[in-house]
Amino acid sequence: MSDPILSAVLTQLGSILETQIRQELKLVVGVDKDIENLKTTLRSIEAVMVDAEKKQVKDKSVEQWLQRLQEVVYDMDDVLNEWNSALLKTETRELEDSATPHKKVCLFISSPCLCFSRVARRRDIALKIQVINRNLDLIAGEKDRYKFTTVTGYEGPVRAKTTSFVDVAKVRGRDGDEATLVDQLLMQGSRGMRPLHTISIVGMGGIGKTTLAQLVYRSEQVKAHFPTMSWVCVSEPFDDLRVAKAIVESLEGSAPNLFELETVLGRLRDRIKGQKFLLVLDDVWTEDYERLEPLISSLSSGAPGSKVLVTTRNERVAQMMESSYLLRLGELTEEDCWSLFSQLAFSERSQKDIQELKDIGMRIASKCKGLPLAAKTIGSLMRFKTSLQDWKNVLESDMWDLEAEKGIFPPLLLSYYDLPLPVKRCFSYCAIFPQDYEIEADNLIKLWMAQGYLSANGTGEMEATGREYLNTLVMRSFFQMKKDKDKGRDNATRLKMHDMVLDLARYLRKNESYVMEVDGRLVHRINSSCDKARHLTLIRSEDVHFPLSIRNVGKLHTFWVQSFYDSPPIVSEVDRISPDLFDGLGHLKALDLSRNRLCELSEEIDKLTNLRYLNLSHNPFWELPETVCDLYNLQTLKLVACDHLRQVPKGIGKLRNLRHLEIDRTGSLRTLPKGIGMLPSLQTLTKFVLAGVTDGEETICTIGDLSSLNQLHGCLRIEGLGYVANADQAEKAQLKNKKHLAELHLDFNPQLQAGGRTDVADALQLCSDLQTLHLSFYGGARLPVWMTSLNNLRKLRLQDCPNCTTLPPLGRLASLENLCLENMHGLKLIGTELFGGPDLGGCMQTNGAPSTAALAIFPKLKKLKFAGMSSWEKWDMTCKDGGAKEGNPSIMPYLRYLKLSDCSKLNTLPDHLLEKTPIRKLYIHNCPPLQQQYQKRIGEHWRKISHISRVRIS
Repeated sequence: MSDPILSAVLTQLGSILETQIRQELKLVVGVDKDIENLKTTLRSIEAVMVDAEKKQVKDKSVEQWLQRLQEVVYDMDDVLNEWNSALLKTETRELEDSATPHKKVCLFISSPCLCFSRVARRRDIALKIQVINRNLDLIAGEKDRYKFTTVTGYEGPVRAKTTSFVDVAKVRGRDGDEATLVDQLLMQGSRGMRPLHTISIVGMGGIGKTTLAQLVYRSEQVKAHFPTMSWVCVSEPFDDLRVAKAIVESLEGSAPNLFELETVLGRLRDRIKGQKFLLVLDDVWTEDYERLEPLISSLSSGAPGSKVLVTTRNERVAQMMESSYLLRLGELTEEDCWSLFSQLAFSERSQKDIQELKDIGMRIASKCKGLPLAAKTIGSLMRFKTSLQDWKNVLESDMWDLEAEKGIFPPLLLSYYDLPLPVKRCFSYCAIFPQDYEIEADNLIKLWMAQGYLSANGTGEMEATGREYLNTLVMRSFFQMKKDKDKGRDNATRLKMHDMVLDLARYLRKNESYVMEVDGRLVHRINSSCDKARHLTLIRSEDVHFPLSIRNVGKLHTFWVQSFYDSPPIVSEVDRISPDLFDGLGHLKALDLSRNRLCELSEEIDKLTNLRYLNLSHNPFWELPETVCDLYNLQTLKLVACDHLRQVPKGIGKLRNLRHLEIDRTGSLRTLPKGIGMLPSLQTLTKFVLAGVTDGEETICTIGDLSSLNQLHGCLRIEGLGYVANADQAEKAQLKNKKHLAELHLDFNPQLQAGGRTDVADALQLCSDLQTLHLSFYGGARLPVWMTSLNNLRKLRLQDCPNCTTLPPLGRLASLENLCLENMHGLKLIGTELFGGPDLGGCMQTNGAPSTAALAIFPKLKKLKFAGMSSWEKWDMTCKDGGAKEGNPSIMPYLRYLKLSDCSKLNTLPDHLLEKTPIRKLYIHNCPPLQQQYQKRIGEHWRKISHISRVRIS
């Protein structure tokens, strides 16, 4: 498709050609005319793109016309990027020179070499524009014969409403199948005490195999029957080592640092030995039993009654695995299909509208042929169709007849065509992802931004536009979304694409996006099929050499070498990057080399002058070459979990376009270069490191370098606050101006002052919009005075504050939902000072006066954790007049979860806490006095907690 970049090219023509290139090219005869011709021709083509895209599905000649157009538009995009990079490089170097006193005089002297270079550049760009103009004129001349319908402009993305995400968690029409599978999982089997049985769910794509398996996996009966459970997505290409490691990771909570299949299988055998387990192998494709056999054999060490549940489209897979029971999943009934469709299609509609659209809606639902994915997709589409005619157009669309001819899914294609043009290109870009890959939403937006697909919205942020597009695709059921409940941040959201949705994206980008498994024939395969590739993903398995060079793909915009290494092991020659790798990749915009066990990066990286996105995370780099700082277009630099990294390149201040610098989980990083404080566009800085006085103090960051970074979003961790000498220095950070930060971690280690410096902590003055605060290694006797002013704080963690002997009135924090106190060894008593003092009445007020809603202490607190409280002896929740009575504030009215661990001196829990709060989960671990009271499950103490649904004492 050429439309994914057509608008981007027009935008660049407007912003670059008009303002910058015209300045440089004004001496080249005829260039103005060429530029205007380009813009006019592109606009005329853009007007027919919507109709051309639809016709190409049935008309091969239109498809070929679009492919030729695609190549020319991509070439134009490359030329513009090349020119823009050259201008940016010149501007950056001039800024550097002007900032250096002894070089200022050089700016007034015209270098013959520089002048010659600029003249050559002018002529080069002019010639390229002329060639592209001629090619584009030929293609534009052909469009009239296809009699395309002209469509000018496009609708913007539909903005998400507060209630727009409809809950379709209820599974329809599968009650009988669910009951059958549960029975099969719980029974021992007709062959006696056979150690392992396999049960398979077989059905076509979109029929709901994975959804049914998830339903069974979450069943309380199944959970009670199997002490050990694991879910692994197998998918294609099949990687036996990855699957084995994934099973161990799901059982142990972390991936084993092992890289030989037999070693991992041995670990698996030991982990499940003698245990009755359930393993779900979701989306199995391989029919090669020799590759599966070692894994299946390793599972035999489990206890009799263990089960493997397999989902697959291929019945031969189920037969190969000798399934003791095979469930062939059929289509939904017409009634169930209509129920799923109507829940989505009629969301937020009036009864009058529903009655008007019901008959035609039932006819549309019948076209879904009982496929849940089809019903969900079309139902999501119809939510945004307002008129009866719109619904008729969908019903009568000739796209419904395409499945047999093209092998694509009509409901998805209909929904795709209904998307706004900018959102279409963002969706189709997802063809770069392997099957069943979990996509990090925040990362996907950064990749879209790197490709130039996102324009700034009203706030001036491309990232905000990306979030709008993402919400549109989620609402249209192109993505399945799940959030990390513990983090609750946008960048914790992960997405998955159904196989058939991914198939559609790959169909749309079939001539430009390739996903390949690396093997010995890699070079041949690339040379023979990828000469026009723009996006290439290589899946690298264990012991496969990192690609030394990639030939015949000089037009790439995205290059991703995907591997599965979760932690950096010992590096071998297999994992080295050749400097030749970057030859011929000058048009690259996004490069992802994460998780490839790379210990060094070639200085030749500076050849990638158009690069906007660079991901080097989870690699054992000691350092990066300074040439990274010559990537003047770079917007995103990811160095997450580079545990060995000791420093960030000193010249990072040259990256004026850098918006996201992710350096969390870099334990060896002790300083940051001064230039970070001079990055005007920086929105993400996951860690800011402070150091003690050194000889190079002028070149490393101090806390004052945070002052200008007021556009920071998301999460920031500040390490080394113990080095801040006084309150004046701390105030320079201007943290109160960081209004976009959602999460902040203040780490005061090391404590250089005995007892800590409370004046330094007080001077930090946080913004009241903050949602999450983590305070650690703070040595003060009291907590900072600003803490109770954080009215929007939802999560607070106080860790390793050994000298703190009392707590501020945290109960006044009206938004606090999660509170954790850990290793607060100075606390002996937690009393009513936590609520605001002994006089509780009216301490929570609204507009200066008490209200019924406000009369609460910790009014929204849901989770409360205490850990390592070695001196804590008493917990007092008693009001001065004897407790919570009418007119007194309620205490923790929404508390659901309480966990206490390693509180060795606490001998009782407050009666009010146990009897008056709605606790559902109570965990007590390594608290001997409390365990003695409650473990016997008899007597007065047990009676106070017996109503709690889940109690765990260990």
